[in-house]
Amino acid sequence: MKTIIAANWKMHKTRSEAAQTAASVATFLGKNPMQCSVLIFAPFTALGDVAEQTAPNLAFGAQNMYPADHGAYTGEISPDMILDCGCQWVLTGHSERRRIFREDDAFIGKKTAFALRNGLSVMLCIGETLEERRAGQLRAVLSRQLLGGFADPLLNDVQPDRLAVAYEPVWAIGTGVSAKPEDAMEAHGIIREELISRFGSKGQDLPILYGGSVKPENSEELLKLDNVNGLLVGGASLEAESFIRIIRIGSEYAS
Repeated sequence: MKTIIAANWKMHKTRSEAAQTAASVATFLGKNPMQCSVLIFAPFTALGDVAEQTAPNLAFGAQNMYPADHGAYTGEISPDMILDCGCQWVLTGHSERRRIFREDDAFIGKKTAFALRNGLSVMLCIGETLEERRAGQLRAVLSRQLLGGFADPLLNDVQPDRLAVAYEPVWAIGTGVSAKPEDAMEAHGIIREELISRFGSKGQDLPILYGGSVKPENSEELLKLDNVNGLLVGGASLEAESFIRIIRIGSEYAS
């Protein structure tokens, strides 16, 4: 599987700002072929603008979607709308969607299956809170979220390159505190076991990304770990220079 270095810009960047950052990344990739795949999850308003930037191993995605083709869903966006912008991926299950917008495992599973059924590739985000970790619930939480997100039998036949999992310990998102190597390795080991349990041998081929206060300074340490097949980068991806530094490191560890 290819190492994936992904950016989640969340609610940042106007259209022109997003296009400029994406262009900088695309220009770099055009001049410096990397062994890793690069993926940028941009705000809805900028999807069409960023998707105009092309480079080898560069793709774009949306941060959310609604599981319907069309209808009276004010403020939502469908898979066809995302594809029409030139994007191929979508995030589901991000901790902010779970916590702020109260999305549960069943709804996240419905969104995941609908996105795949309608031509998008999906990165499912899972992760525990600090309270859950301290209570010894790490495996239970990760298993519940992963199996809920991947519950639909449709996923049995989905190609591995259309799926990815991002482990994001909630307590390390936007806090500046990254999980210790042993914490990340434990969680990624559990996720790999659950993927194999869910998908059989195909579970060995699904990439698992680490996300949670990723920055250039800790990227190499994280990518050295077993079952860490990439990084989902938040704040450090907002500036092209720091994101490109992480991409360079990711390429060195690409399999």
